[in-house]
Amino acid sequence: MIEVEHLSKIYGSTPAITDVTFSVEPGEILGFLGPNGAGKTTTMRILAGYLPATNGTARIAGYDVHDNSLAVRQRIGYLPETPPLYPEMTVEGFLHFVARIKGVSAGDRTTKVKAAIERCNLVEKQRVIIRKLSKGYRQRVGIAQAIVHDPPAIILDEPTVGLDPRQIIEVRNLIKNLAGTHTIILSTHILPEVSMTCSRVAIINRGKVVATNTPENLMTQLTGGSGYELEVEGEVALAKQVLQNVPGVSLVESIPTSLIHGHTPIRENRAYLRVISQPGKEPGREITVTLVRAGFGLHEMRRVSATLEDVFLQLTTEEKHLESIEDTAPKEGEAA
Repeated sequence: MIEVEHLSKIYGSTPAITDVTFSVEPGEILGFLGPNGAGKTTTMRILAGYLPATNGTARIAGYDVHDNSLAVRQRIGYLPETPPLYPEMTVEGFLHFVARIKGVSAGDRTTKVKAAIERCNLVEKQRVIIRKLSKGYRQRVGIAQAIVHDPPAIILDEPTVGLDPRQIIEVRNLIKNLAGTHTIILSTHILPEVSMTCSRVAIINRGKVVATNTPENLMTQLTGGSGYELEVEGEVALAKQVLQNVPGVSLVESIPTSLIHGHTPIRENRAYLRVISQPGKEPGREITVTLVRAGFGLHEMRRVSATLEDVFLQLTTEEKHLESIEDTAPKEGEAA
């Protein structure tokens, strides 16, 4: 549905994005994740036809965003970071106006507006003047204007920025309900939005896409998967050596007390260790048995899992392109 190939945008001599490549399958929600200034908004504006690219191509529903700009705009809904609203209009009046300028026929206009209002839970607010709405409701109106013409693709740039926790949940649920019938790119730097909403992730850093995959695969392949945190009594170096030889263990490392959840001052002759498991392995029992048999005291042991935050921090603080974690799943119609 959405194909981006080698997209670049240069302002003078300064590149905003460089060689950006990713795709979004029909009905999928792709999380476009990156720190502030990474190039997310520039990419979204190019896809929406607001900015021309310097190099590369982008296609939406088969249409090139440069060569067939009008056809693309008819097939996308776009919510920029600041919703494009007219505060003096009512919700219903504004959506009728948007439907008209987006080419919805007069006969279909009322039906389309009603459907957008219902999908965005705006029925009780449809006759309210927009400037009187809370920020959360204004964000819903912004999403409604993006879907009022029922486009196959929707681009949402930071749709929950500035919202309170309850409003974030409401907007998140709305976005999830749009999946399946719409293909969605959700641009954000808020990690929980991605893990709770998106089926796949593209991470951009300093203008370059550094990884594309499912959140689960990224957390497993990049960080090494799940593991254990231990509080061990005894000689630390020897304990690490003993643990490294346990089947199913890929890495043993010391961790500072400050990084332990609910940490307390460490007692003498004790240390905190992190044991990373090999993919698909759960060596918890072997770890316990090995330590006790070797004469070490095991005062605490808890399972830990890699998070999307771990992935994000690693990818946005290291200067490398991780080809090994590119999404290699077959696309629709291709052989597995």
